[in-house]
Amino acid sequence: MGIGDVFHTDLTLLHAPSVYDFRKKTIMQGPVADAIPSTDEFEMYPVGLTSIASYLGKNQYNVAIVNLAYRMLRDPRYNVEERLRKMNSTVFGIDLHWLPHANGALAIAELTKRLHPRSHILTGGLSSSYYHEELIRYPFVDFVIRGDSTEEPCRQLLHAIRKGEPLESVENLTWKRPSGEVVVNPLTFIPNNLDYIDVPDYLYAIRLMFKYGSMQDLSPYLRWLQHPTTMLLNARGCTLDCSTCGGSRSAYELVCERSWPAFRSPEKLVADVRSITSFSRSPIMLIHDPRMGGLARAQRFFALLKKENIPNEFVSELFYPAGDDYFRMIAESVRRWSIEVTIETPSEKLRKLDCLKFPVPNSKVEDTIASALAHGCAKLDLFFMVGIPHQTYEDAMATVTYCESLIEKFGADRRLQFFISPMGPFLDPGCGAFEDPKYGYRHFYRTLEEHRQALLEPTWKSILSYETDAMTRDEIIAASYEAAGDLNELKFKHGLVDAATYKQVKEHQAAARTAMEAVEKAMLLPPDERHRALSQIQDLVRKANADTLFKKEELDWEADSGLRVTTALIRTMFVGLAEEMDHGVHRFFGKYDTAVFTGERIHLQAMTMDAFRELNVPQ
Repeated sequence: MGIGDVFHTDLTLLHAPSVYDFRKKTIMQGPVADAIPSTDEFEMYPVGLTSIASYLGKNQYNVAIVNLAYRMLRDPRYNVEERLRKMNSTVFGIDLHWLPHANGALAIAELTKRLHPRSHILTGGLSSSYYHEELIRYPFVDFVIRGDSTEEPCRQLLHAIRKGEPLESVENLTWKRPSGEVVVNPLTFIPNNLDYIDVPDYLYAIRLMFKYGSMQDLSPYLRWLQHPTTMLLNARGCTLDCSTCGGSRSAYELVCERSWPAFRSPEKLVADVRSITSFSRSPIMLIHDPRMGGLARAQRFFALLKKENIPNEFVSELFYPAGDDYFRMIAESVRRWSIEVTIETPSEKLRKLDCLKFPVPNSKVEDTIASALAHGCAKLDLFFMVGIPHQTYEDAMATVTYCESLIEKFGADRRLQFFISPMGPFLDPGCGAFEDPKYGYRHFYRTLEEHRQALLEPTWKSILSYETDAMTRDEIIAASYEAAGDLNELKFKHGLVDAATYKQVKEHQAAARTAMEAVEKAMLLPPDERHRALSQIQDLVRKANADTLFKKEELDWEADSGLRVTTALIRTMFVGLAEEMDHGVHRFFGKYDTAVFTGERIHLQAMTMDAFRELNVPQ
């Protein structure tokens, strides 16, 4: 070993945009990102990248994270190829977690392999896991690590490469021999809980900013510096089995062989809160309902959270009805709190039929809203979807009528906000809607390559991967725009949005309708004329790809001072610097793998329904 080993990068994690050539192509992707923090290029990388980097760092490996999607959005002149050419890494890892990255992820993988033929190309994520046997047959992909917890398998892979050991021992790995023969190692690394890692590990990401000298490489999404919302990961896996969700119980069992969720303990979640408050006063969102895993676990979490007395706004999801006792517990634990509720549809019949959240009468939904507002909920976002199983055009439009009844019932309380968006652009592989014909979907794309090419289609009508037994593609698009337009009118009428927001959404939706027609007309022209016609409407298309259903700022929670520097953060950075120096010494002498996973794997068996009932809150 030597000085070169101290600084050499073992793994570089690259996050690609949805479409690699998005800066050159004119694609009307539609309102696919209106309801999430990132743009339509999905530049927000999976939080698991930070836990992989942190876990490998503790094992003396050098790991870098480069958010190429963010860099490309931030700077139109950012040269991806030139940046990749200057990198030097034993392995380049590219996340393919959700299918909207199919085009960009594969393009970056292919480009990286061409620039670095002697380096290894690794992919991971839920979509990678689902399509691992198709992925590994691309000549530019060397490895696919499957499952939802890839920190330890990544360590095993780096160890095997460094030592020249057989790859058969690397858990969850799909790979190919020099002859081209594909090998699928057993998926055996499925941890029982997530306390062995910090996920997300924000403080380690901040260390990486100092280590590699770039904040932009690590920035989660385009608006993050202005609205730096952070998150807590409650679990990997879910107790619910919503038919349209790639993170549902049956999807995780199919894709990751996980029969029940792996949770983070209340103690670890609160430790995460403590880390976040050392650098941020912005909202903290807990992914999943805090009660998922049992009410006793939620009570323990809020009791610990109360002792922290955090100034940040606390945000959580709600999967089932709740009442006064639950909301009183939250209100006593934090200074300010909000919740997100996704009921998908006001149709009680559809919610029960299609295994969606809140399979209860609307009266119970309304009791939950009333109780939350009465106990001081600062903001309650109610989400609806277009394109769920068996939903008709009339069902989608009934959402607006239902929202109006809620506005009247709760006196146009500005804390209660409404959102509707289409389910798209793709169905998640592994979910019931993708796998089971009983949900009534007709699929236009099934393979990874088909999804990859679909993202290059000119409009979201042709990108949309499905239609249902109740609505065609055209009807899904029309219902999305009409329902959102009516909802925008309704919110403005009752003072739930200001005039500027109302006007912007209305203008962008009009631009979307015009752009859709202009793009489709341009595609009928000869190639030279087509390119010229498309280039002339790029600004119109950009406007049509954002804020057409509602303004993204409507999703924001109240933020205080945002990012900040505290004594605790400075202390942590000094400790981190000392650890990095210690890691360098270990690397110099060839000492690796000092924090090998010693926890328990999950028992590979189906969970009984009685056990699931223990994890769920009774309806």
